[in-house]
Amino acid sequence: MEEKTRAISELLAFNPLDAKGLLNTFGVIGVWIIMFVETGLLVGFFFPGDSLLFLAGVGASSVAEELLGTRLSLTPLLIGAPLCAIAGAQLGHFLGARYGRRMFDRPNSRLFKKEYVEKAEHYFLKFGPAKAVVLARFIPIVRTFLNPVAGMIGMPARQFFLWNVVGGILWTDGILLVGWGLAKQINDAIPDGQIDKYLLPAVLLIVLISALPIFIEIFRGWRERRRTPAVPVEEGRAGAHRAAE
Repeated sequence: MEEKTRAISELLAFNPLDAKGLLNTFGVIGVWIIMFVETGLLVGFFFPGDSLLFLAGVGASSVAEELLGTRLSLTPLLIGAPLCAIAGAQLGHFLGARYGRRMFDRPNSRLFKKEYVEKAEHYFLKFGPAKAVVLARFIPIVRTFLNPVAGMIGMPARQFFLWNVVGGILWTDGILLVGWGLAKQINDAIPDGQIDKYLLPAVLLIVLISALPIFIEIFRGWRERRRTPAVPVEEGRAGAHRAAE
């Protein structure tokens, strides 16, 4: 009876924004569900996808018990996480293609803001369809809204699926393996009894590193704009006049 009461209390106290709590409560299946919801349903944008994947990788390491108090299996994570992320994104693309802009025709609220959609469209147009689908995986919120935006704009389902698979595997398995590979070093670096104090900053640092492809692309775009010489207004008008003649 006491065990049942404790289990119910833990479930009621569960915080969906707490990646460590997610793993301790739901384990591998919880990771699968979050991957699908965060990439497939608009309500999933607030889930901690990056930190959850990293901690899941840590949870599959040899020092998982010391760091998280639980132990996960790496193989189901490496197979199931990308499959669920790919399936969720494909659903998002389908809904966007089916319902179009009506899907986002709602007033701003605490959970939904139109700027999220505008940001997703910005990245889609800035990087082009293929690169945007892959890079969006590493940008919180954008990875949720870009999939239906791609469907709404008319990106073919087959083309979306190809880059969806590439991005889904790079994002999920990449961060999982980073967490799994660095777990021992993190455990050695954190003083005994202070895991909760130092673990979150370590996770945030790794998440920032995982977003490096985005920063590199933004820097490249800025550098290209700097290198492109501006066309004087008068010269542009003269060229347009000659073309008209």
